[in-house]
Amino acid sequence: MIFAAFLKTLGQLGDPRFRRVLLLGIGLTLALLVVAYAGVLWLVKATVGDTTVLPLIGEVTWLGDLLSGASLFLMVGLSVFLMVPVASAITSLFLDEVAQAVEDRHYPGLAPVAGTGFGEALKDTVNFLGVIVLANTLALILYAIFTPFALFIFWGLNGYLLGMEYFTLAAMRREGRVAAIRLRKKNRLTIWAAGVLMAMPLSVPLLNLLIPILGAATFTHIYHAIRRRAGPSG
Repeated sequence: MIFAAFLKTLGQLGDPRFRRVLLLGIGLTLALLVVAYAGVLWLVKATVGDTTVLPLIGEVTWLGDLLSGASLFLMVGLSVFLMVPVASAITSLFLDEVAQAVEDRHYPGLAPVAGTGFGEALKDTVNFLGVIVLANTLALILYAIFTPFALFIFWGLNGYLLGMEYFTLAAMRREGRVAAIRLRKKNRLTIWAAGVLMAMPLSVPLLNLLIPILGAATFTHIYHAIRRRAGPSG
């Protein structure tokens, strides 16, 4: 089921709607990182200022520049871990468009859906963004403690989060939130496995930027496969 869904997704990468969501996701992610870095710089300047008086040394003017430079390296380091999860959260805002493109091509006989309203989609995206950024930030501690297993922790954590969120969003377009969550719980192992396979390429530069789109489309296929297997009474 999982590999069949993934192969169907690969065959649709040229869809203009996929490219649009990909560019929007990357652009918004970069903008968010720039705003975050600007906020860090403002905080450094507000707390340290242009000049600082240090005990035994006296007045210095280079401390603010040093902290600003250190914050740049910090943001670059964090972006390695956080950029793709953040991109995944932002892409979830446009999952409706990706799911519709998948259904138009592979499931043309389906009844039309109203789609998720922008306000509700934005709320889900903000909630998911908060959860995934917090979880990955806290996981930095586990990466430091269990360094040899850091990659496996990253895969397991993000596989669970991405699988849970993307399947729910794909399913609730046609099931409603309550039924989508119930369906997700019945198939949690399949969804987690698919999420882990989605999370594994996150550690590959450049390729990882495609993962949010691939995941959104793949979980749309997985939802339909699960629903078809469950039958009308599922």
